[in-house]
Amino acid sequence: MFLIVSIGLFVIAVDQTVVATALAAVQADLDTGINWAAWTITVYSLGQVIVMPMAGRLSIRYGPRRILLGAMTLFTVASLCCGFANSIEVLVLLRAVQAVGAGALVPAATGIVVASFGDNRDRALGMFNSIFSVGAITGPLIGGLCVTFLSWRAVFWVNVPLGILIVALSLRYLPPTASGERQTFDALGALLFALSMLGAMLAITHLGGEGASPLSPFFLAAAASGLVLGVLFVLHARRRAEPFIPLRLIHGKGFGVLNLINTLYGVAAHGFSALAPLYAQSRYGLSPLQGGTLLTSRAVGVVAVGGLAVLSLRRTGYRLPILVGLAGFVVSLTLTATSPSGLAPAHWLAMAAAVMGVAMGITVPASNNAGFHLAPDQAPAIAGLRGMFRQTGAIVTVSVATAILSRSADPGVTQGVLFLVIAGVVLAALPLVALIPEHRGSW
Repeated sequence: MFLIVSIGLFVIAVDQTVVATALAAVQADLDTGINWAAWTITVYSLGQVIVMPMAGRLSIRYGPRRILLGAMTLFTVASLCCGFANSIEVLVLLRAVQAVGAGALVPAATGIVVASFGDNRDRALGMFNSIFSVGAITGPLIGGLCVTFLSWRAVFWVNVPLGILIVALSLRYLPPTASGERQTFDALGALLFALSMLGAMLAITHLGGEGASPLSPFFLAAAASGLVLGVLFVLHARRRAEPFIPLRLIHGKGFGVLNLINTLYGVAAHGFSALAPLYAQSRYGLSPLQGGTLLTSRAVGVVAVGGLAVLSLRRTGYRLPILVGLAGFVVSLTLTATSPSGLAPAHWLAMAAAVMGVAMGITVPASNNAGFHLAPDQAPAIAGLRGMFRQTGAIVTVSVATAILSRSADPGVTQGVLFLVIAGVVLAALPLVALIPEHRGSW
């Protein structure tokens, strides 16, 4: 059962990075600009931010097995169609459909583990991040091989046989999972939440565009719509006995601090993965290949300590590994921003990336599990919100950084300063770890 879920998570993780290697080929073949080509990556992240919490609630209502099967089927069909896209507009639209399937898979997988693994569910959930790290390592390699020997279209088609395998194995081996809530579905709440997140994310990503301004009509309209719809969602959720997403899962006791920690995780860890290769090239003149190996060093760090962190979780509890991991983020970001002395820049940055990976491997098992005991019956929804906050942190970081760098006379040095600012924000948040619920793996 864990193997089936793991293959699904691996495919989703590969698709986060594999498309980046094909951007130049997509741009040339479809005769489009780099901004449109980059939207094939941006829309994938945006879609997951919106879908993850919604899929978590649907998993509770209809059972996680049904959602996983539907998500994987949709993802596989969309992958097949992406390979046949004849224009960049069609490709971006199909990538959005792909994101719906990818975003729904994680909370559904969490629900299956919670329902099936009993006392070992905390360890199974803790292993998820190692799977994502292996996918991050192999994604660029698979993409490079496909583009070099086949076509950029093969980057998407490689998902199809794996998707079919997962669906077939799930139908055969995953037992039916019980449906939960049977009250009237809060369709209005779901719509308000989705549209508010869409407006907010479009406003944030717009800032990263070339020449974008926070005073532009598009930014103001998107931000205003996101804010207004967000307020309407909160008011609606307060009035409804069974809202689409209970507000206590967002800001309730224990949940509020965990959501903030997960946002900071996205800012530091995911933001680093997006910005570090560019930083290596713009500040130190390293090649794209050398810049890409930084992510390999980070992933190796995650895998090296992830298993030990999972096995130690019941002894360490949640607070200590999260505290150590966040402190590791501060060290890694500071090392990255500091000019190397006595070491080649490539080696220095690889060491900083490895520290980031070790910190992630220590942090994730604890942060993946902390909070589930507060509402065990809401585990898929909690997992969906956790993914949403992490992705939101990453999108905010990349968009703001891109906006600043586009106006900088020395982007390399400016990026170093941004890494130090992020390190300072994470350092200031360390005292919040004391507020995290502590149950040492017991639900």
